[in-house]
Amino acid sequence: MTLTEMRYIVALARERHFGKAADACHVSQPTLSVALKKVEGQLGSALFERGASDVRITPLGERIVAQARRVLEEAVRLEEIAEATGDPLSGQLRVGIIYTIAPYLLPQLIPALNREAPKMPLFLKEDFTANLIPALKAGELDVIVIALPFAEPGLVAQPVYDEAFRVVVPATHPWARRTEVNGDELDGQNLLLLGQGNCFRDQVLESCPRLNAPDALEHSLEGSSLETIRHMVASGAGVAVMPSTAADPLMGKEALVRVLPFAGSAPKRTVGLVWRVTFPRPQAIDAVRAALLSCQLPGASAVR
Repeated sequence: MTLTEMRYIVALARERHFGKAADACHVSQPTLSVALKKVEGQLGSALFERGASDVRITPLGERIVAQARRVLEEAVRLEEIAEATGDPLSGQLRVGIIYTIAPYLLPQLIPALNREAPKMPLFLKEDFTANLIPALKAGELDVIVIALPFAEPGLVAQPVYDEAFRVVVPATHPWARRTEVNGDELDGQNLLLLGQGNCFRDQVLESCPRLNAPDALEHSLEGSSLETIRHMVASGAGVAVMPSTAADPLMGKEALVRVLPFAGSAPKRTVGLVWRVTFPRPQAIDAVRAALLSCQLPGASAVR
């Protein structure tokens, strides 16, 4: 079994979908399927059960995938040892960023990092935290930008900046002329949230404890992205909580919405970098951090 075949198997175990696994491995679905059939033929047993709508891993598959992950992690360490002798600020850096950060950070991060490390192009991947972490551990990514806190053996997490949350309401909403909103007032509103599995959704619910009460989200609606939610607010569908980097640029530019701060101590999230302990280019991480800190992100404050 080759390292490439192991990567296909691990990706399929993670995605539980042939198309998504193939996309994650940057190959066609037939290529992945043929490779899997070859491995199963060599082993004389199936690693996955193919259903009409899902893919299930067999007991043997569980054992093979676990061992394949260990082999791939060791292979990454071999590559990192070899890379450690070169210029740490030269060559591609593979960066993962969660969906609720990437659109608002990248327009400033790319030119800032180009100034810090002009010979270090970025390979970028947007995804959920739950998918970026395995990709980081498998060596598919070098560093990820996610919301903290996060702690896991073998990985280093470093906070970079905090950003406050805002309340975004339609221009016709009774709150539109107010200067602030109390978090408890969100209870009973038509609250627009991101879908299940998005960490920002969880952070919003954690920051407003009353929203976790039974029936508190009875009138809530879901959007697929912060930009979709912004348009839903503008249409009058409800109110939303958004991070300042997404909400503050709307002030004075979007006539159909109003952006309001929280009363008192505003809820916030901490954004940081996570990378493998064994990553051999710490100077590259330092360059990304410096570039992040140089970005003039609305409502964000550096964590020193």
